[in-house]
Amino acid sequence: MRKDIILHLSALLILFLLEILGIFSEYHQGNFARILVLAAYGVGYNILFGYTGLLSLGHALFFSAGLYASGLSIYHLDYNIEQSLFLAICISALISLIIGFLALRTIGVSFMIVTLMFSQIAYLSILYFGSITRGDEGFVIQQSNRVFLSMDLSNPTIRYYSALLIFSLCMLINLWIAKSPFGRVLVAIRENSDRALMLGYNVKLYKLFSIIISGTISGLAGACYGILFGYVGASFAAVSYSIFPLLWVLIGGAGTVLGPLIGAIFMFYLIDYASDITDAYMIIVGVALLFVTLFARRGIIGELRFRYYKWIS
Repeated sequence: MRKDIILHLSALLILFLLEILGIFSEYHQGNFARILVLAAYGVGYNILFGYTGLLSLGHALFFSAGLYASGLSIYHLDYNIEQSLFLAICISALISLIIGFLALRTIGVSFMIVTLMFSQIAYLSILYFGSITRGDEGFVIQQSNRVFLSMDLSNPTIRYYSALLIFSLCMLINLWIAKSPFGRVLVAIRENSDRALMLGYNVKLYKLFSIIISGTISGLAGACYGILFGYVGASFAAVSYSIFPLLWVLIGGAGTVLGPLIGAIFMFYLIDYASDITDAYMIIVGVALLFVTLFARRGIIGELRFRYYKWIS
């Protein structure tokens, strides 16, 4: 257990030192700030899929709920950062509770379809109420509104450290869950929910808690994304933003704490470099993903854990 904790704290220390030692160029500094917030979103998805075994195709609903709750409260109501974040967390948790309560009436493929349907309802609602949300065009959060504790969050360095703080918080929550009895019950449900039920665990209640935690973390990531990068748009509620966290978790390793980060880095730079080579960059991305799934079926961190380091969470 001690080696496991040292590994994850070392990963955070490396991300901190990369910036403080000036190793990042301005370009990569901006990229990694974005990756860290998206990886926090991936952590939320990983708790649901990687640990509980529930495959959601509508997680963009939670991400966009936090994004729009914070963004609209700043844009229309002149909330400060603290108020908007608190509102985003509360709304994300409430929506997660409602969606979880309804979606858990289904299982398997039906659960996937129901979550997708709810996500599409949210996406279409954003477009329909364009007079409030600015529809597909979205809106910009002004720099003057992106100040937290006298710190300008639009400053690249402050933005990077803020993104690292957000990811660190989410990752440590994930690590705590993985080590806790609650997390072990989630894994038991993932492996065999019927057996967990026979052992006396309230499987539906544990799944509901998993959805609430997952959705709240995803909503927090969405809120922070809008605040740090100053833009709120309907594209973040589209189906693609439900598929991305699934890919990050699968590539990095489902049910591993560092998996979402590794997957987000891999996917971000794969798309970035492939798009410089050709307009048909998705062909390159598809082939690369095919090779990853063929030769690292458990994901990058998952394969390392399976083959060499059993102690990795």
